[in-house]
Amino acid sequence: MTNTPYARICAGLIGMWFVFCAVGSALHIFSSDASRPPIALGLAVLTPIIVFAVWSAASEGFRQFTRSLSPRALTSMHAWRIAGFAFLVAYAYGKLPAVFAFPAGFGDIAIGATALWAAKRLATPEHRGGFILWQALGILDLVTAVTVGTTATFLFPHGIPTTAVTVLPLSLIPTFAVPLLTILHFICISQARQWPVAVTHHGQPRHAEA
Repeated sequence: MTNTPYARICAGLIGMWFVFCAVGSALHIFSSDASRPPIALGLAVLTPIIVFAVWSAASEGFRQFTRSLSPRALTSMHAWRIAGFAFLVAYAYGKLPAVFAFPAGFGDIAIGATALWAAKRLATPEHRGGFILWQALGILDLVTAVTVGTTATFLFPHGIPTTAVTVLPLSLIPTFAVPLLTILHFICISQARQWPVAVTHHGQPRHAEA
């Protein structure tokens, strides 16, 4: 299969990135105090997304590989985001501020709780609009969490800092999970935009079966 090399390369890169994030977190590479912006953490979030975007733009073969992946499987992978309740637990123990824990926690729970439904009901050409909307909401949740997490300390300097997400175990969420899940959202949106549109016997556009 022509896509097999891409699958192996991607699996290897994902595995290496996880090891890097885990080791980097253990060595406190991503940690920072409340007085400094989390530059290393921000780079960890953005680097995989940038690499994916550049690779997609430069390689037709890679684009074809990503579009060949199952949108149902990719969407189902977001179900584990229901574990966002960990942010709420951290808030309850005074480790994270409410301004971050609430939108990040409840946003992840909402996406995680609806992921399997979205994979089963929306991942079809007939529901392309709803599928893209769900993916966009998933991206919005991630962007909101990262944005609030990196600015909360500066907006509320006398409040509880968000430094807990820069060290293990929570550091694996922004450094590894966030960029990976963001990429999965982008792949699904790209796939949905390629789904064909047919015309019904009434002359109205209808999403055709892929």
